[in-house]
Amino acid sequence: MNVPQSSGKKTLHLVIHGRVQGVFFRQSMFREAQNLAVSGWVRNRHDGTVEAVVQGDYGAVDAMVRWAGRGPEMAQVERVDAVLTGGDFNGFEIIN
Repeated sequence: MNVPQSSGKKTLHLVIHGRVQGVFFRQSMFREAQNLAVSGWVRNRHDGTVEAVVQGDYGAVDAMVRWAGRGPEMAQVERVDAVLTGGDFNGFEIIN
């Protein structure tokens, strides 16, 4: 799949599996995104996973994926599915 990327930016769609709801995952991801200057969004899904789109410099997005693989202290992440995607995002938001 060839997805156009903004110049110098990488955009990934993430689905995080495990015990990731009810453990402040979205709020913690929001803070981490701000620390790394990553744009996009995060939300809980009905199937118990957390879904996110992260966009930024390649190194920052890679760091965000590594963080998602650990999550906040109370999370128990089983795996993170990551797929290149498109879009243009300003800031990071929590979607309910």
